[in-house]
Amino acid sequence: MDRLVTIKSCRYGMEIYLDPDAPFEVLLEHVEEKFRSSARFFEGAQVAVSFLGRRLTYTEEQAVLGLISKTTEMDIVCVIDQDREHELAYKRIVEKTLSDFPVRDGQFYRGTLGKRQVIESDTSIVILGNVEPGASVIAKGSIVVIGALYGKVHAGAAGNQEAYIAALSMQPRYLRIGDVEVRQQVFGQNRLYLHGPKIAAVDGTRIYLDPLVE
Repeated sequence: MDRLVTIKSCRYGMEIYLDPDAPFEVLLEHVEEKFRSSARFFEGAQVAVSFLGRRLTYTEEQAVLGLISKTTEMDIVCVIDQDREHELAYKRIVEKTLSDFPVRDGQFYRGTLGKRQVIESDTSIVILGNVEPGASVIAKGSIVVIGALYGKVHAGAAGNQEAYIAALSMQPRYLRIGDVEVRQQVFGQNRLYLHGPKIAAVDGTRIYLDPLVE
């Protein structure tokens, strides 16, 4: 029974394994027990969370996240979604956006943004290059980086929670979509979570980070 819920944590994130066959109510009890026993360790921490082993519905996921936050006072600011259907859906969204930009109001920037460089866009923007540390991108629409993202980015700057941020390598110092933000300590140098192309989108009050599959 001790293996119904297992937690693997590091400085930048946390993996939570949930048994795929146990009743959900039983899992909730084990989640509460696990986190209550270590609440002092997690108190005030900002972390990214990934669920393994069991496919949760949105309601179940919110129940688990709410229970963890209540039990530990931990700030879960980013959920790493490993659902393949979500991966493919987000990939189609980005592909559609890229194909629509030439005939819409989207903006392209060709070149790498260096330190202290700032780009602001009243629409969405595609950057054909890297966003280096110290550089900033602010857009009222979505932001797509065909390169590495190391600097600061704010999509949906006018409050658009449906905007997203995508990059071939996602290691930002600061990321914000609408009014929801994730800071460097969450992304940091967590190469396990950030390996490969990623897309960040808001669901509720949290930012979800998904792989962009080939």
